Amino acid sequence: MNTRTASSPQGSPLYITAVCLVAALGGLLFGYDTAVINGAIGFLEEHFALNAVLKGWATSSALLGCVIGVSFAGAFSDWLGRKKTLVLAGVLFLVSSLGTAVPQTLWQLVVFRILAGVGVGVASLASPMYIAEVSPARFRGRLVSVNQFAIVSGMLLIYFVNYAIALQGGPEWKVTTSWRWMFASGILPSALFLGLLAFTPESPRWLIKQGRTEHALDILRRVDGATYAAAEARRIQEAIARESESLAQLFQPGLRRVLGIGVALAVLQQVTGINVFLYFGTEIFKGLGAGVDAALWQTVVVGAVNLLFTIVAIWTVDHLGRKPLMVIGAAGMGTSLLAMGLVAQWQMTATWMLPFVLGYIACFALSVGPVTWVILSEIFPTAVRGRALGLATFFLWMADYVVTQTFPMLDAKDSWFVRQFHHALPFYIYAAFCGVLVLVVTLGVPETKGKSLEEIERSWKEP
Repeated sequence: MNTRTASSPQGSPLYITAVCLVAALGGLLFGYDTAVINGAIGFLEEHFALNAVLKGWATSSALLGCVIGVSFAGAFSDWLGRKKTLVLAGVLFLVSSLGTAVPQTLWQLVVFRILAGVGVGVASLASPMYIAEVSPARFRGRLVSVNQFAIVSGMLLIYFVNYAIALQGGPEWKVTTSWRWMFASGILPSALFLGLLAFTPESPRWLIKQGRTEHALDILRRVDGATYAAAEARRIQEAIARESESLAQLFQPGLRRVLGIGVALAVLQQVTGINVFLYFGTEIFKGLGAGVDAALWQTVVVGAVNLLFTIVAIWTVDHLGRKPLMVIGAAGMGTSLLAMGLVAQWQMTATWMLPFVLGYIACFALSVGPVTWVILSEIFPTAVRGRALGLATFFLWMADYVVTQTFPMLDAKDSWFVRQFHHALPFYIYAAFCGVLVLVVTLGVPETKGKSLEEIERSWKEP
């Protein structure tokens, strides 16, 4: 993938696909490092004698790291480039995988969980932004969705790894040792990511912004041919010429709406409850009567459904459009959550819960999961895209932190909430937010299917 070799006048779909797949490995590690806690948290709870608050902290501490990561990743990516930002994420993934495998105290674990979260926060911004900026408009949505595919692939992979590791020993070994191997398993994919990044190009949009137009043209020719390269470079230059360098630009008339929509979508993706199932799925199934190994296997099934419907989303996002997928998916999620609440309130078994969890995951994976990232990577102006996407992603991770920290408290066996609602209250709350998401998308989000990033940018400024 060396960008200084001769380029084909027709461009190379294989080239752009390979480049995007390498960038999407950042998404895979995003999923891997966030979901590893699903299999480990029950053993950590017993090993470190955690109460509900500390159980939430052991899980959500990584999300504070995500907040830290996105706080500087946008400015860093605008300053030093998208590629170097991805390299930073890879280094953080590698170091944190080593550190979380060997702690002797909870607080040592938390330090490296926060470091892993910083890597996730950086990757959550840099990977979709990089892919959006190297991809032609006609299949940009599909390629950005590949990042979501990579995220859920990473989740499914670690669910399998967790399950396989847990089978290697008895109850005592699971509590003292298995979780260490779960965390350590992230070393290999982190090293692979760093190695492959050496062969990827910089974002052509960032290069043009830095005045390195010839280098950018070379990359654009390899992406989709000489004609596309000349036209795309001209569109990028025109967009940059119209923009200021200040994030305050987003508060100008016509663009404040962009910021509001971006932040609203980011927050609503999280407060509709997805990461409760991705981080605590094993514990939810155990709480409804499943054994440890059965609960871990049911989590694998959840991960497989997540992956399957993400594939469907990748092939439909550029055909059906962003808005229809978001509305249908959010409505399906809300319906499934209401059903889960009834199952929990009526104290039915885990067997009854699983179909509704799978329905919820399918709706999320088909829509709100990948399409939110597609929209966020498209709607912000070129000159401040990194910082604006970072701001939206900051709020996303803050919302994720709040949901993850509060769920164990809402779901604790001796809490007032459980005595009154029998574990159902969180599901009802997340269902209500699904209704809010349907309204926001219907009333506020424009359709961006098939439009260039520059066309989307101009549309916000039209009266």
